[in-house]
Amino acid sequence: MEAALTVFALLFLLAVVLGVYATVKAVGAAKRSVDRGITQARRTVEDHTLRAKSLVQVGPAGELAQLRLTLRTSMRATQDALHARVAEDESLKESLALFERLSAHGFELDGELRRLESEPDRATLAERLPGLRERTERIVGSADSLRWAARDRARRFADDDLDSLSAQIDVEAGALRHWTEPEAGTGLGAGPAAAPPSWPEAPAAEAPSTRQTWPDSAAQGPAEEDATRPAITPPAARPVYPWQKKARPESTT
Repeated sequence: MEAALTVFALLFLLAVVLGVYATVKAVGAAKRSVDRGITQARRTVEDHTLRAKSLVQVGPAGELAQLRLTLRTSMRATQDALHARVAEDESLKESLALFERLSAHGFELDGELRRLESEPDRATLAERLPGLRERTERIVGSADSLRWAARDRARRFADDDLDSLSAQIDVEAGALRHWTEPEAGTGLGAGPAAAPPSWPEAPAAEAPSTRQTWPDSAAQGPAEEDATRPAITPPAARPVYPWQKKARPESTT
């Protein structure tokens, strides 16, 4: 009984610990989501405010707003481009580390520009504007260089993959179009070429002594014809042709 109570107490304690852990994680995730939403809303409002100031205000104040807007837009676009591709390309980790160092200079410059927006001495502000403009252009140029290099690298990989895929598709398409054709000059299912048909050859010429000839009536008279004529005239021998069937022997039955 005591063992059962101990097991039940341990299970209850484990359930409480898991519940507390899940609650803490859920609260943390909700807090991060709220903070992210607040940050995004604040950033959007600030960007719209800077855009409005750059369009409405004139002089150093308007130029300061334009510098801040250009700096923030470039840095945010580069950050999004690098973070989006670093999971696919490990070589961008070094570029991301360089961007983090560049971001430190960008945050410092943005803070200085924000403080100068409320500077009452416009003459001093006008004197410092060329230096601020040069720093902004350098930081923005470096950020743009990193961003376009990452995009060109991604496009190059996509082009190489597309070229390889196109070559494989061409090979597969050629294989699908290939079929066995009969050779020229031969028919489908034809066997060995047969000799062309020819006319049957004439019977071989017999020797003069055995060849049958017509008797010469001028050389032999009637008496000689009667003497040499056989009592029964045998039938004349017929020429044998290749297409004739061989004569069968008569049956004796």
